[in-house]
Amino acid sequence: MLGGQIEARLKALIREVIEEKGAWLVELEVLPDHVQLLVEVDPRFGIHKLVKAIKGRSFRVLRQEFQSLTSKLPTLWTHSSFVATVGGAPLEVVKRYVEKNQKNR
Repeated sequence: MLGGQIEARLKALIREVIEEKGAWLVELEVLPDHVQLLVEVDPRFGIHKLVKAIKGRSFRVLRQEFQSLTSKLPTLWTHSSFVATVGGAPLEVVKRYVEKNQKNR
């Protein structure tokens, strides 16, 4: 479902929300059935708020702009998400890990 024009628009929406919330996008990967992000977020804001904002806006906008999504899917996102912190790991190490694991899917 998340390919072509939908993927391009989704990436733009994600970038918009991340910028508005004062976070920093490190990596973004859209796969056919899910999205993976590596972002730096102020802990006082909270990653859960960022994820909620991304899901909310992308759900509304994509369903308005792509009518096929309204007939094929009752909802675009599940209520679940997976979040992990990387603590003091160097950013380059985390990026390489994410890139390696994406290619092996």
